[in-house]
Amino acid sequence: MNPAKAPATEEEEDDVDLFGSSDEEEDAEAERIRNERLAEYKKKKEGKTKPAAKSVVTMDVKPWDDETDMKELEAAVRSIIKDGLVWGASKLVAVGFGIKKLQINLVIEDDKIGLDDLQEEIAEFEDYVQSTDIAAMQKL
Repeated sequence: MNPAKAPATEEEEDDVDLFGSSDEEEDAEAERIRNERLAEYKKKKEGKTKPAAKSVVTMDVKPWDDETDMKELEAAVRSIIKDGLVWGASKLVAVGFGIKKLQINLVIEDDKIGLDDLQEEIAEFEDYVQSTDIAAMQKL
């Protein structure tokens, strides 16, 4: 072996900086600038309020039979009043054998209203409601 071309020792390999960041002063300056920019970004972000995430839902409310008073069923459903819940238009849709279901639109704020909880609350009107289904749902 040629002693002039001895393999590099571990110490010599550690000294080689392939990315050229040899000045510690430049690193400190870059870090200071980065921290300033992060602080500015956080200030801007705090000043903005996000609009509430909302969904438009079409719900089917099915009665027990054709003798169920659909006006009373709708009144019972609309009697549920919660923050973040807005009832919309409704219509009666024929299911068959003279039975009609109530199809009602509503707008909910996703953070405030859970659809499962709302469906359970509607199902508590046992005299009128057999079941509920979500027919359609769309994020606003």
